[in-house]
Amino acid sequence: MSDYEHILAEEENGVGILTMNRPEVLNAMNRQLTTELHDAIQECCANDDIGCIVITGSGERAFSAGGDIHEQRENDRKYSEAEMDKRNVAYLKMSYEIGACSKPTIGMMNGLAYGGAAVLSSSLDMRIGCEDTKFRFLAAAYGRINSTWTLPNQVGWPMAKELLFTARVVEAKEALRIGLLNHLVPRAELRTKTMEIAGMIAGNDRKSVMGIKQLLLDDMGGNLQDHWANEKQYTRDVLRGAKAEDAFPEFIARKGRPAG
Repeated sequence: MSDYEHILAEEENGVGILTMNRPEVLNAMNRQLTTELHDAIQECCANDDIGCIVITGSGERAFSAGGDIHEQRENDRKYSEAEMDKRNVAYLKMSYEIGACSKPTIGMMNGLAYGGAAVLSSSLDMRIGCEDTKFRFLAAAYGRINSTWTLPNQVGWPMAKELLFTARVVEAKEALRIGLLNHLVPRAELRTKTMEIAGMIAGNDRKSVMGIKQLLLDDMGGNLQDHWANEKQYTRDVLRGAKAEDAFPEFIARKGRPAG
């Protein structure tokens, strides 16, 4: 994988692991880090050897403290509002493309995820956390709007409204209860659990997993009949189901006897 300044990129057993690496500022997401994260994710999506993408932060305190406020202040002084709007078009598109990338994404939540980092984490397919994991969707506290297109898909409308309206801290146990975390494990087991789940995903048929993700994204907000019709069309015209010889070679080799 390519070398980046603020992202550590590695591959392990079919899993791409991307680590935001600005520990001196709690992995604050400046424009360069966000651009590099976007590019690294796109690189993983283009790599046929990678079936799942894990995103985490360096150090033990933070997944990421959120947007780089010092850079934002500098940009506010440097650019006009019209110039900022133009710059933000590409920036916001990157945010969408991270959430809509073709391969499954897992947040390995090694610490706090506030502001922009909470937005990022809520755009991932799932999150695995430890006792130090915390989320805070801060936009309403500082006069902005975000996460309206990501958070409801994770925790449902009523809870998303509460978290977005109040901007309060969500501790790890609550995050697990409301579905913002898929699993909560001790810090010492965080990487092991994350790689266990990621490895299971990467070990499955890549085109099937990607097709499932695409259909789930396409069907958000649709009715049940549309969901059914989309799946029928996809499995007929895009990815036809594997024939029995290809789908069940181990079963056939056992001549139908139970495994083990």
